[in-house]
Amino acid sequence: MRSSLIRRLRVAVGVLLGFLSVVVELILTLASGLWLLLTLGRSGAGRSESGVVARAARRWADVQRRRMARWYGAEIAPPTSGASALAFVATRWPVGLLGGMVLLCALIGGGYASLLLWGWAAVDLSRWPMTMGVSGFGGLFLLFLAAQGVGAVALMDERLARRFLGPSARQRMQRRIGELAESRAGVVEAVHDERRRIERDLHDGVQQRLVALGMLLGRARRTPDPEKSAALLRQAHEESQQALVELREVAWRVYPAALDEGGLAAALETVAERAAIPVRLDCELRASPPPTAQAVAYFVAAEAVTNAVKHSGASLVTVRADGAEGVLRLRVEDDGRGGADPAGGGLLGLTRRVAALDGTFSVASPAGGPTVITAELPCV
Repeated sequence: MRSSLIRRLRVAVGVLLGFLSVVVELILTLASGLWLLLTLGRSGAGRSESGVVARAARRWADVQRRRMARWYGAEIAPPTSGASALAFVATRWPVGLLGGMVLLCALIGGGYASLLLWGWAAVDLSRWPMTMGVSGFGGLFLLFLAAQGVGAVALMDERLARRFLGPSARQRMQRRIGELAESRAGVVEAVHDERRRIERDLHDGVQQRLVALGMLLGRARRTPDPEKSAALLRQAHEESQQALVELREVAWRVYPAALDEGGLAAALETVAERAAIPVRLDCELRASPPPTAQAVAYFVAAEAVTNAVKHSGASLVTVRADGAEGVLRLRVEDDGRGGADPAGGGLLGLTRRVAALDGTFSVASPAGGPTVITAELPCV
């Protein structure tokens, strides 16, 4: 209740400052009209970017952006051109006037509503009972409407700024195309890294085991000593078992079967079971996320736990997964020494995986720890 009241008061202060800005905006609007008439026939681009009025409009638009950020909590992008700043200034002053009228109504309503507190001592109620009651409760009603109007004016103010300031629809589309191209290149690079890692694991692990197995079997076939042949066969059997274990490890790192069988919670349990240090799990998923989001969340958790075991010297890792409002959130924290490099190979690959789903990925790892890795994946 208290925080809501403070929020409303902050918005009211922002609307009041917007009303006080009307004079400057009217002056800029009139000056821009005269300036456009005086510069008629010149290069439009040059007028909109280098003119005195255009520069003043951009500065004033920045002032309004800071006002909205300070009192509304709205982050507005800076104007992309002098023309957009002029358009914003020329169309914002009616909203400022409306805000002033709403605040005036709030003052009038508050004044009449206050009669219910002190009017009985200043007015002869025996002569004016109906007038006092209607005035007081009418003032309360007007105050209520004005309070709602203040929020509506602030919303109009913010939407107007977003309409004229910041990137245009074409610029947003171009930026989105650039983001998609970058994420696609990142995914391709991540796939190549994963293929190289799988090839390295097979070459350095399973292949070496199979070579050793073939050599042992060959020696067992050539030796005439039955006891030595039996010993070599036992070694070959042990090598085959180790090769199977390493082959299962490679397959598990490529894609865990538990993810299809039991979902993300079951896959995270396998990560905790295979880790060399204790892993605390907290998985609160009310609905099953899409398979792609679950797979990316699993790989983030698996890589984060592996890094904690190998590099951080941690004694405990906490993995938390939850979903709300169409977003799957994953948070991995360890109590190690910190200092993880987000540009490192493993974490960079995770960044690319998350970006491929339009998610967000962050790493906080100050020297001395702890290291906190978070990922938010859309589930729509």
